[in-house]
Amino acid sequence: MNWTAIKAIYVFEMARFFRTLTQSFISPVISTSLYFVVFGAAIGSRIDQVDGISYGAFIVPGLIMLSIMTQGISNASFGIYFPKFIGTIYELLSAPVNFLEIVIGYVGAAATKSLFIGVVILATAGFFVDLEIQHPIAMIAFMVLTCTSFALFGFIIGIWAKNFEQLQLVPLLIVTPLVFLGGSFYSISMLPPFWQTVTLFNPVVYLISGFRWAFFGLADVPVGLSLLAIAGFTAICMGVVWWIFKTGWRIRS
Repeated sequence: MNWTAIKAIYVFEMARFFRTLTQSFISPVISTSLYFVVFGAAIGSRIDQVDGISYGAFIVPGLIMLSIMTQGISNASFGIYFPKFIGTIYELLSAPVNFLEIVIGYVGAAATKSLFIGVVILATAGFFVDLEIQHPIAMIAFMVLTCTSFALFGFIIGIWAKNFEQLQLVPLLIVTPLVFLGGSFYSISMLPPFWQTVTLFNPVVYLISGFRWAFFGLADVPVGLSLLAIAGFTAICMGVVWWIFKTGWRIRS
């Protein structure tokens, strides 16, 4: 394993993040505050509690998952697309670096960035509601796995994209709606039976449910299924990345 190459890629990507640290730090704080004002004040005034949890606290896991999913995709997709755009990816491919080292460098940096955003949002939420994390180790595990898996997904999108518009296509039109419809701001038990069944086909439900369980000990689906879902998604993404580098799809033409 060429750790020097991994470190070089990782440090380069993180340096780009720290150059815009103010934007990276302030933006999630403002967004989280707005969500609490809109959802906490407008909806929270009508819904006092959900399964015995105050509504303001109940939406915190959903807010965090929404941010780390979109940030993981965005950071990883831009990180690998930009070298494609300016042509420096060919220098990377011709260097004595294998595909695993490239992926670890880019995905590791993107996952670190989204994890940082998640921690910032968690800290910001503490100013609005009282949070008690019942399973902190599980919470950290779900955050790390989600950041890593969606960074891998973003890496795939960055390889697939042919222009900057396509980088935002999947996060805006697919991931964000799935998160909003995946029980991030409500419990699926509040839905009619038919829509509860339909919602179970949304893979994001299992991620949010497991993450919320780590906070409150409550889950819409069994925690084992949540772990299986995130592990399966990670494995699929790793398989796709391996296939991309094996065939050279959209990176050698």
